[in-house]
Amino acid sequence: MASISASTKHKVGVKKPAPKKTTGSGGSILKTGASAKIKSSSSTSPNGAGGTARRGSVAPKLQPAALNHPQTLEAFKSLDAAQQKDRVLNEFVPHMLGERATFHEGISKPHTASTSQSRGGAAADIALACKHLGPVVVLKRFGVLAEIEKTLLPQGIGAVFGNGPGKGIHPGGGMRKIASTASLASMDSDIAMKSTGGQSYSTMSLASGASGDSKRGKSTPPNAREGALLFLRALCELGSRAIEPFVVPLLAAALDESGSSSSSVREAAEDASTAIVSLAHPLAVSGVIVPVLFEALHSPEWRVKAASLDRLAQVAARAPVQISRLLPKIIPTVTDQIWDTKPQVTKSALAALLAVCNTNENPDIKPAIPAVVNAISKPADTYKA
Repeated sequence: MASISASTKHKVGVKKPAPKKTTGSGGSILKTGASAKIKSSSSTSPNGAGGTARRGSVAPKLQPAALNHPQTLEAFKSLDAAQQKDRVLNEFVPHMLGERATFHEGISKPHTASTSQSRGGAAADIALACKHLGPVVVLKRFGVLAEIEKTLLPQGIGAVFGNGPGKGIHPGGGMRKIASTASLASMDSDIAMKSTGGQSYSTMSLASGASGDSKRGKSTPPNAREGALLFLRALCELGSRAIEPFVVPLLAAALDESGSSSSSVREAAEDASTAIVSLAHPLAVSGVIVPVLFEALHSPEWRVKAASLDRLAQVAARAPVQISRLLPKIIPTVTDQIWDTKPQVTKSALAALLAVCNTNENPDIKPAIPAVVNAISKPADTYKA
């Protein structure tokens, strides 16, 4: 047995305080150690100068690359029509589609790899040309719209959402019916091709090294499709009603690209479809927007379904009067998506169902809307009458 006397010494363990974490000027934590890295707070900010917008945030506005100064813009406007057309088709369009503008740059200039930023800058250049020269001149007479349709709709509007010949719920008929009923301006590809002499001015090769979504039947390079989607978004950012007839019909193409295997194409498709819905007039909801969204729900790609439901919730917030009149058609269609096998689709369907039901302004029904939506989504939790 150990004896304890007055001379016995005991060691008492004292915990050392943890090193204090200091913050830098950017607001991020500075890690200790030799391999510490400083992160700027703008790198995670959705709209920061050095950050990238993530999903669920507002994408920063596209900035022109070549026409980014008043002097360069005035020099472009001072050119005659033939020179303007040549520069748009042989410089801006190839850069937008991720290709090299050989006729303007020459073969001696070192080739730099195309990036999303450079493609977005070229798309903003063409959109700025539309603003100053007019959308009919640039999109139709110059043939830019024909290039966009060839890139996003190589098999025609009827093949969107997998509804090609002999495929899908409505094999090619659904989208063609929507296009013909609304007399969509951007679907008039024949006129656009005749205005360019029946030829394509793009230097893009569909059989280039960049592979497309072969499993989805698309051979167009991802860079080209991303550039076309960035151009649609740049047009919408102009906020002009004169642009609306050309971009709203291409909502189907933007939604279809939401199922791409390329993450950059998917993000560009989400931004483009969001911008198109924001630009669309409320009177286009019942005739164009909602029918296209319904067709997208027949797609075999779950990402396309989720994107369509997200856009439906966006439409409900922008045009509640028009959506409230379509509730008898919308509620059964969205309810079917609640039982989808993908949880992402189910989540988007619940949000869309709640958004469209909230457009009902009946004071007797409005307080019970959350309970009704919950009963639809979870019938097992409800009491039997």
